[in-house]
Amino acid sequence: MGKTLVTGGTGFVGSAVARLLAERGDELRLTVRERSRLDAVAGLDFEPVRCDILDRRAVRRALRGVERVFHCAGVVSLRARDADLLFRANVEGTRVVLEECLRAGVERVVYTSSAAAVGPAPRGGTADEAQLFTAARLGIPYVSSKREAEVEAMRLAAQGLQLVCVNPCFVFGRGDVTGGSTGVVRRFLLGRIPAYTDGALNVVDVGDVARGHLLADERGRVGERYILGNRNYTWDRLFADLARVSGREPPPLKLPPRLALAFAQALEAAPGRAPFSVDEAKGAAQWWTFRSTKAERELGYRASPHEDTIEATVDWYLEREADRLARVPRSQPIQYKAAARALGALERAAGLARRLSPV
Repeated sequence: MGKTLVTGGTGFVGSAVARLLAERGDELRLTVRERSRLDAVAGLDFEPVRCDILDRRAVRRALRGVERVFHCAGVVSLRARDADLLFRANVEGTRVVLEECLRAGVERVVYTSSAAAVGPAPRGGTADEAQLFTAARLGIPYVSSKREAEVEAMRLAAQGLQLVCVNPCFVFGRGDVTGGSTGVVRRFLLGRIPAYTDGALNVVDVGDVARGHLLADERGRVGERYILGNRNYTWDRLFADLARVSGREPPPLKLPPRLALAFAQALEAAPGRAPFSVDEAKGAAQWWTFRSTKAERELGYRASPHEDTIEATVDWYLEREADRLARVPRSQPIQYKAAARALGALERAAGLARRLSPV
């Protein structure tokens, strides 16, 4: 029996996939790089292979004797300042890995895309796999890179690669050692979210995403994509749940999208690292809300209780950074609260003026 290769197997999603594959009995090979952190795969039996996914020769070596590939490697960030890095890792890296899979005659590939490649839903609605992609207009490098990478994957599937695509939503849960997916929870706990805007997102547990990968391997149709999600949250609801679980106050300052974008631009222009980026402000104002009906119907995908996911993510950070978080005030800075009160007063005054103005 051939081996199963997991690219990005030391990452948040990749390591969760690797552990389930080990339980299934697969003989595992994981790509690692010189600076890879192995915390997430501690105690796991696997063969490490030194491989940068942009190095075609290294990818060919990694694929020797491999029957199945789970391509989980990539960069997940709305804060990355180097757009070229995102496109190299997510687009060119995907092209290299999948072209070499086709060349090597790999029997099955599960490709980890993203719900970002589907694009946001209309405000107040939900999207599925059939939605027309229009999110390039947002100008967010991460979103565009994941879409272009998926186009490459589907091009190779059309050429004969036995590929199934999965599109995880916002992945929460325990074990995100780099904070690429759950960083918003960490920043919430540290009191580093000064403001937010009117948008929404779909949160799914990393364990559910990993199980969705294996279901796609076993039951997915070649050339198809499957959204792996769970609960759709508005930012108001998510922050309220995080506050309830952690005992910390939610951000008090909710800005209209245009004002949030202007605020982010001002923060990025100031010295130091901004609390949130322009791309985050653009993304946060969208409705990243989805339906997993297709995965449920065709794969037998089922998500776990969303409350457990929120609690697990918060608990993991409280355990991991207990000393640091113990020093963080549970209440929001007074200047944020004052700004929220002032904005509320302006909005009430504007509403009153509109009601009193002649038609």
